[in-house]
Amino acid sequence: MLSAFAIYAVPALLALGTVAAQLFLPPTFPTRTPPELLFRAVVDRTETMNPAQARAELASGALLSTFSTNLSTSPIWFSATAPATGSIGHSNIELPSRHAQMVECWQAATLRWLGKADRDTVSGQMRATKAGFSVALDSSSEPAPILCRARFSGPAHLTVLAWDSRQLHDSELDFQDNASLIAGGLLTLAVFVFVTALINREWTYVIFSVWLVGNLRLSANAMGWDTEWLDRVIPAADQDLIRKLTFAAYYLVTGALFSRLFRRQLEQIGYHGLLRAGQFAGLAMLILAGPLPYSLFIPVLWGLGGFGIGVLIFLLARLALKERSSTVMWYAGALGIVLFSTLAEVIGAAFDIPMLAASVSPVLVALSSSMMAAFAIAVQLRHDRERRHRAELELRNTYEVTPTGLFTLDASGRFVRTNPSLRAMLNIQSADDRSLLWKDCFQEGAWGALHALLQTGSDGEIEIGGTPARGSTGKRFLLKVISSGGFIEGSLQDVTKRSKAVAKLRFLADHDFLTGCLNRRGIEEAIALHHDSSTSRALAYLDLNRFKLVNDLFGHRCGDEILKQVASRIRMQLDERSYFGRIGGDEFVCLMRDMSIDEAAAQCQTVLAALNTAPYQVDSRVFQVNAAIGLVEFLNDMRGQDALSHADRACQEAKNNPHNPLVVHRRGAGPFEQLAAKLRLAESFGGNDLPPGLFLMMQPIMSLAAPAGSLNFEVLLRMRAPDGTIVSPDKIIAAAEETGKVASLDKWVLRTTLEWLTSHQASLPNTKFVCVNVDGGSLNDERFTQEIFALFARFRPVLPYLCIEITESVALHDLANTQRFIARVHEMGSTVALDDFGAGYTSFRYLKCLSADALKIDGEFVRSMRTHPADAAIVVALVRLARDLGMRSVAEWVEDIETLKALKEIGVDYVQGYIISKPQESAEILTVDSSASFVADPNVIHYLETLSETRDVAVRQHAPGC
Repeated sequence: MLSAFAIYAVPALLALGTVAAQLFLPPTFPTRTPPELLFRAVVDRTETMNPAQARAELASGALLSTFSTNLSTSPIWFSATAPATGSIGHSNIELPSRHAQMVECWQAATLRWLGKADRDTVSGQMRATKAGFSVALDSSSEPAPILCRARFSGPAHLTVLAWDSRQLHDSELDFQDNASLIAGGLLTLAVFVFVTALINREWTYVIFSVWLVGNLRLSANAMGWDTEWLDRVIPAADQDLIRKLTFAAYYLVTGALFSRLFRRQLEQIGYHGLLRAGQFAGLAMLILAGPLPYSLFIPVLWGLGGFGIGVLIFLLARLALKERSSTVMWYAGALGIVLFSTLAEVIGAAFDIPMLAASVSPVLVALSSSMMAAFAIAVQLRHDRERRHRAELELRNTYEVTPTGLFTLDASGRFVRTNPSLRAMLNIQSADDRSLLWKDCFQEGAWGALHALLQTGSDGEIEIGGTPARGSTGKRFLLKVISSGGFIEGSLQDVTKRSKAVAKLRFLADHDFLTGCLNRRGIEEAIALHHDSSTSRALAYLDLNRFKLVNDLFGHRCGDEILKQVASRIRMQLDERSYFGRIGGDEFVCLMRDMSIDEAAAQCQTVLAALNTAPYQVDSRVFQVNAAIGLVEFLNDMRGQDALSHADRACQEAKNNPHNPLVVHRRGAGPFEQLAAKLRLAESFGGNDLPPGLFLMMQPIMSLAAPAGSLNFEVLLRMRAPDGTIVSPDKIIAAAEETGKVASLDKWVLRTTLEWLTSHQASLPNTKFVCVNVDGGSLNDERFTQEIFALFARFRPVLPYLCIEITESVALHDLANTQRFIARVHEMGSTVALDDFGAGYTSFRYLKCLSADALKIDGEFVRSMRTHPADAAIVVALVRLARDLGMRSVAEWVEDIETLKALKEIGVDYVQGYIISKPQESAEILTVDSSASFVADPNVIHYLETLSETRDVAVRQHAPGC
């Protein structure tokens, strides 16, 4: 009852009493409306008039009841006649203009000085009264004319009022009472809202409290007491600047309050650009408040303020149509009152309508608009509270029904709050059990793991195990936690099934499902894990002999059973220092770490003894399966894949030697050195540039029709190693293929060849063609072909010398692409030869589609054509085929004079081989006139001379006139 009395009865009685007092009780300071005097006025635009001149100028002027300055700051002279004191008792003339800055008065008849007053000082019979000034007149039984000069700022309206001393005094007290009422009320409300907002961290209400102070200052300006602040007088020099800043700041704060109060609704209706434009208008107003004088700032205020007011009215209308909420309505009412009073004053000042400018009470406007805005804030606060309450209810319901375990712990690890799912997971009987600790429910170390997880932030998660004390042995839980307000909030999921499935998948990812040992991925990861080990290591590669027969004859089930037994026997012979895995059907690999090569070899012997001595029994069948092992010393500078390949080669050697099933390659052995050299060569190709040491050699190609009349050759790639040795081309190509640098290598060979031909073209008068081999992979690389043809365009003068050699298999791999390439080469003036013809899958149907210029017969046929008639027949057929297709024929690997003679007899056009010359340095090519100049065998020289003589005789016999 006391609460109801305090909440409902007392406020109602106070409200009723306040209304009754306002309606029926007399005011404390009763005042009546004073008479307004008619006066004449003139603007002194030159600011040079004296009182006598002004009196003469005013004598012919019209009588006025009010005069508008229209923002003029020039002096204004005016004259009025005060009524006789004896008739009505008036003794004071008031000039009630808050825009008046200075007033000075004289008796109009005698020009006796009565006094002067401004916002800082008063003198004579002048004094400050309310928002303006007043002059006290001497008692007189006759009307007393007065002459005054005044200066104004802003949209001033000049009126002249007549008072007696008593009424003026009551009017002043009433003015101060109203000012105190509005100042006290709004400041009390603003302070209360501000303190409440700070305590609750509600920044919307902080802005509202600032807006209330702005409302107070605008009301003070309208009433004329904005020259004070908390009973302290503001210096007159600062008043205009403070007014300008007050107007601009109030505009900005109003926009900020509007945006903050309706931020959710504004997101839904849009118009963000329009709202932003209104806010920038206020910013522009604030910037202009400093440099612009007050008389110029007022029109700017009206223009920018009018735009901003229009924006707020439009957005409020959109909100009212969409939301129809009481918050919008209350705020619209508050804004409407402010806008009405402001517009009334602006229109009245702009169009010189005094009644309109003074039609609204500033006190009523300030209090009513503030109260309506407070109602809007309160309604919005209630809506926010209701929304939070609904959210809390939904969160609580979700907390209770979610299948994930949720909990709250205090700093000591004691459960403060749990949901039903967590209690079911941990077998907690009561939700009110506050004695249970975290460490009592999980495996040892779970409390430390939780704190470690807290350090990782909200994105971390870990798995922890249960404890027998809670009946959760073997269970796995996924834990996520955060720290909040001194408590630990977290979630727990039972992931036992998932954890087991993941563990199984992880095992299968690295292990062979049949034998249980590591698979290829697992063994490669083990090799990579110990790649930089400083201890000695060895790698064993084991293969079963003739195991395929078991699968073919007895089925894979039988083979799988043997593999299981093999893996079991191997595993029994190895210790914890070895990683053992199956990487193929019957192939196993073992990484032996922390043991020398001799220890590893001894262990491999025990493995072979266990595998090869005892038979394997599957059901009723008995099998004897033997194994072979290749063992290599695993060096630190050796890649894992290279070590596996090396061990595989060693195992193949062991399989080929039935008397020694174990082959060991030690450091420094021949195979090791070969592999090390291969690795060094591959590493030299690993950078962005090709390795140093590359150079070209040239092997002559001799014409059998004119041995001494042509100098043709094939460009061959070589590389000089750092130790001075020459690396063979097959090793260079293999290293380039392994590192993906074949195309770069081919481009280098072509560019170097073309540059050399360009430099020495004049020294090669007998050269018809220079052959350069292009790798098949490069030919099928579109980027390579584009770069090559761009290179050809740079060296067009020497392109007729160039003959691109393409292997037969590459040419037929993509016939359409090869045809396009050959056509483009021909367009640019070069020729094409099919290399190693006959060694691949020769198809005459495809051959007719290739417009090659030369056919190079594979050397295997040429070298054995004297001993194998079939090879001789193939060479004859290929030569005839080339001739019929209009191609030149070139025979490779010509190594003796008998082969040379046989090739001449069957009509081969060109020959190439050691019988003519080995590859030569490029400088040597420039010292001779023909390929035959390199022949050193006297028998071959004699034979070539015979060919030349025979050719000369034939030429003379066919010459004209012979």
